Amino acid sequence: MELFQKGYYGAPVDEAKVRRHWTEEGYSFCVFTDPPGQEWNDFVHATDEYVAVAEGQVRISVGDQTFVADPGDLVFIPRGVNHSLKTLSAAGSRWLYGYN
Repeated sequence: MELFQKGYYGAPVDEAKVRRHWTEEGYSFCVFTDPPGQEWNDFVHATDEYVAVAEGQVRISVGDQTFVADPGDLVFIPRGVNHSLKTLSAAGSRWLYGYN
């Protein structure tokens, strides 16, 4: 699977559709709302992870690749890979994540 898929879910994001898709693939589904400038740095998980931006803009680094993700974009984070996320938008961000 590609790490970054621009516009995968379209905008505005239908969170129920994302939940159904992820559940069908065996992923959990959770929602995070972050203030402007919030950073989550240097995480590594023992499971694969999906992140999809619902609102705002975030910078996501997966290993040595960095993406600026907008609403509707999907990021795949393979298990065991270091990753970080930072909210870039002045209004904060709302992003979806799930583990498999």
